[in-house]
Amino acid sequence: MEPDRDICSAKDCRADAVWQLQWNNPKLHTCDAHRQSLADFLGARGFLRDTVPHPS
Repeated sequence: MEPDRDICSAKDCRADAVWQLQWNNPKLHTCDAHRQSLADFLGARGFLRDTVPHPS
């Protein structure tokens, strides 16, 4: 992982971001392993707008 790359937003995860979860906070990114759990968290609260591939 390079220092200027986005990393997964899941707690304690340092994996490169592969997905971008679009909602009011543009800084939320996720790896493959945490995509569904973070999307479910935002979706349950009505915050999730879309999930798209991270523009690597």
